[in-house]
Amino acid sequence: MVRADLEYYNAVIAEEGPDSAGLSFPPYAPERRIPLRGRQIRIGRRSSSQPTAPEIDLREPPEDPGVSHTHAVLLAKPDGSWTLVDPGSKNRTCVNGSADPIPFNVEIPLSEGDRIHVGAWTTITLTRGEAT
Repeated sequence: MVRADLEYYNAVIAEEGPDSAGLSFPPYAPERRIPLRGRQIRIGRRSSSQPTAPEIDLREPPEDPGVSHTHAVLLAKPDGSWTLVDPGSKNRTCVNGSADPIPFNVEIPLSEGDRIHVGAWTTITLTRGEAT
């Protein structure tokens, strides 16, 4: 499930980063469910300079301005589990409400119900048996 997360947004604003003054939480942001199909699921924003859009495209209205074009990647494991990698996003990637971002280019194991926080307000929750 992909959603605009007010609690995460408030934490981002509280950090008072260089762009936080210009951010505002979207007044309408429907939750989306996106099936995880394939071995690699890119999280990011499509761009005219890249030939293909990421599988989880956060440019969909409302566009999250804090998300890089390739912000993070979910990797499918042979046992059916997933890992998360941040290949070097500008605004980093956090998991399960932690203020500490995951290290760049390190696979982080994920479990059912884990929450991935990217950008200014986006939280992606992994749910088994349904789309994410």
